[in-house]
Order: sequence, then structure tokens, then C-alpha cells
Amino acid sequence: MQIPQVRLQSQQAKICLRTNNAKVEMQQPKAEQSIHQSQAKITMHTTPSKLTIDQTQAWKDMDLKSVFKRTEDFANLGGKSLLEGIARRVQEGKEMMEIEKGGDPIVSQAKRMDERKMKEFGLGWIPSHFSVKIDYQPSEVDINVEIHRPEIQNKPHQPQYNYQSGQVDTGIAQYQSLQVDFEDLEFFGVNGFEMNI
Repeated sequence: MQIPQVRLQSQQAKICLRTNNAKVEMQQPKAEQSIHQSQAKITMHTTPSKLTIDQTQAWKDMDLKSVFKRTEDFANLGGKSLLEGIARRVQEGKEMMEIEKGGDPIVSQAKRMDERKMKEFGLGWIPSHFSVKIDYQPSEVDINVEIHRPEIQNKPHQPQYNYQSGQVDTGIAQYQSLQVDFEDLEFFGVNGFEMNI
């Protein structure tokens, strides 16, 4: 006995994908920078120091005087001696006028003239302490600095982009298919059918 058999052969569809990746190119040019700074100006003004040494008192203590000073001293001494002499003579004349009051003015006057005064002795060539006067004025320095700030100029550059977009191509690598066949089968009783696959 022959029984028809239906045969099905199918094949699935296959999709094909081709991908091109996106590309990004970026370039950053360097910034341009210029710096200019003028030199600082420095001005200095110095007042010189001053040293003053006064030895007048030391020279006087050592009796080393200038001609003008010695002449002045002699003139003062002469005037003083003149006044002392006039006063002495007036006193002696007054004593002689009053001789009647008693006493012996001639003897006393002669005795006064005969008495010698003791000379004072001293080391005149050694100046006294602190007879040399020193005055010192230190110098002064006035410094003036005029600074100039740096002039900085910046010129930035924007980054440059180059973008290439990606792409995906789709296609069918294999189409689906379905084949249907019919074939008769032989029946063998209890053992079943003859099968062809």
C-alpha cells in the first residue's frame, strides 16, 4: 500500500551587516603668546657723609695757637695788666694820701712789690680730655625704583575637528526558502512504513 508523504525543506534567512566605524580627528594648534617687559628704571641719589674734626681746644691746651689767636690773647692780657696797674697805682696813691692816719705805706708798698708770686707748673703740651671734638654725619642713599609690568598677549586657536560619521550597511546574505515535496511511501504491515528522509 502506498501512502503519500510530504517533505519540507526550509532554510532560514541570513542578514549581512557591514559596519564602518565613525572617525574623529582633532587637532589643537598651539596658542601664540608674546611677552614684553621694559627694563626697570633705578635712580640713586647719595648725600656724601661729612666728618668734622675740631682741634681748636687741643691746640689751645698745647699752647699751639695761630698768630691771630696769640695776638688776640696778648692784646687781652695787655689790657688786663693795664687795668690792674692803674688800680694798683690808685690804691697806692690813696694810701700815700692817708699817711697821717698811721701806718707805714711806703714800707708796705715796697714789701708788696718785692714779693714774688710762685709760678704754677703744669704739663702744657698734653691736651685735656675730649678737647678734640668729632662730628660725623653719615651719608644718605635715596633709591627710587620705577618698575614696568610685563605686557602679555595671548592669541588662542580653537581646536579643529574632523568628524566622519559611521555607517552600517545591511543586506541579506541568504534568503529564506521552503521546498515542499510529495513522495509515496510503501506500507509493510506491522513494522511500519518505508521512510526516506
